[in-house]
Amino acid sequence: MQNQEPTLHELQKIRREKLAKLRELGVEAFPYRYGRTHSSTNVLNQAEELEKSEEQVSLAGRLMAIRLMGKSCFAHIQDSAGRIQIYVKKDAVGEDQFDIFKLFDIGDHVGVRGTVFVTHSGEISIRVAEFVLLSKNIHPLPIVKEKEGEVYDAFSDKELRYRQRYIDLVVNPEVRKVFETRTRIVTIMRSYMDALGFLEVETPILQPLYGGALAKPFVTHHNVLEKDLYLRIADELYLKRLIVGGFDRVYEIGKDFRNEGMDRSHNPEFTMLELYAAYEDYTFCMTITEGLVAALASEILGSPELTYEGKKYDLTPPWPRYKFFDLVNEAIGKDARELTDQQIADECSKAGLKLDAGKTGRGKLLDKLFGAFVEPKLDGPCFVIDYPKELSPLAKRHRSDDGLVERFEGFLAGREFCNSFSELNDPLDQRERFEAQGLLREAGDDEAQPLDEDFLTALEIGMPPTAGLGVGVDRLVMYFTDQHSIRDVILFPQMR
Repeated sequence: MQNQEPTLHELQKIRREKLAKLRELGVEAFPYRYGRTHSSTNVLNQAEELEKSEEQVSLAGRLMAIRLMGKSCFAHIQDSAGRIQIYVKKDAVGEDQFDIFKLFDIGDHVGVRGTVFVTHSGEISIRVAEFVLLSKNIHPLPIVKEKEGEVYDAFSDKELRYRQRYIDLVVNPEVRKVFETRTRIVTIMRSYMDALGFLEVETPILQPLYGGALAKPFVTHHNVLEKDLYLRIADELYLKRLIVGGFDRVYEIGKDFRNEGMDRSHNPEFTMLELYAAYEDYTFCMTITEGLVAALASEILGSPELTYEGKKYDLTPPWPRYKFFDLVNEAIGKDARELTDQQIADECSKAGLKLDAGKTGRGKLLDKLFGAFVEPKLDGPCFVIDYPKELSPLAKRHRSDDGLVERFEGFLAGREFCNSFSELNDPLDQRERFEAQGLLREAGDDEAQPLDEDFLTALEIGMPPTAGLGVGVDRLVMYFTDQHSIRDVILFPQMR
């Protein structure tokens, strides 16, 4: 009869027993601090110099492999920079200390002090003179084998990785690189905006009235104020209030929340860059978008060429511009502007979309039509410009076509990643748009924009010509890290 692998419960019991034994030996399993002089990368980069000087180095990290060989042991420790091999010998640390080391497990945090040397196989290592336990692992890591640097049986279950990201980050180092790149992307975005004279600001997340997008909000209750509040669905209306207040250029990078479906490109909690510039229009934002993406490519990739899901994209400005109705008309073989709402709904049904033209406004019908027939084919990078007025209640009427608005969306790899308007600053026109949205709400569209009297008052005070742009940070990170799902670029995504 073959021996069965111990269960998780049995392994945890063994490790608790080891913890008790260590404490009996007077070992503090969870000390307060440890002084480090080097990271693993520091040692690897300076190995020749450190070996010659025999300088003592101190590192700390998590044990990821242990190979006991009688009176000595080779092990690997992993810190935030990478991995390095350590060599612990009984004669060097003493018999009592070596017995203590044998009670250590994969997953334990340790600190080590010693000198650098290179093994016969050519691996840079640390000859340990002293070690200390920094944290005892009780719950074993889901990693069972490692041979010649290759890891087997790693943490690969997608759903578990999302739910237990802390384990995912430990056993899948490439995941940490994705999120390091994400931080670099946000830093570059801030630097880019700052250099253009934009002021970073913060606006409310809890709002008495939501707005700035066509979406259903999350609702919460404030006990002291005794009223419901909404998690913002966009930063737009508050940032525009700041333009009214006299700031010429403002931006915010923050979380928005929309109570809608989840798929590989949508998460109910997501990160947006929103910016507003007085005395500019949507053509200005096209230039901003191209420049920002090009700056990211230069810093992150070192080239304007991006590879995403096996396909290469040249991000060099300028990008092509296509008109919304030109694309839709070509896709369906008809002039969508001449169709009735019911006829547009019928076209949507051909793509398997079930919509009721009596309850869904014309704007949303056109948006569904565009999403079904056009969007998946937009490889990009490109801009789709001049959208129907019904779809954009906060955008300025097109200067040469009253049925359109001055709006664009940026597309890459068949997916929209940014949205921009020449912002509507006529308070009378804005009131009419809000009232039209109110009729849609009464008809059952719970994503229609509510009327915001305070925002209308702000417009009545006077907002100069203004350009606005919203960029989906998560989607940009997906492109620049070549990740298929938005969950792969959000540290703690929402799960069912």
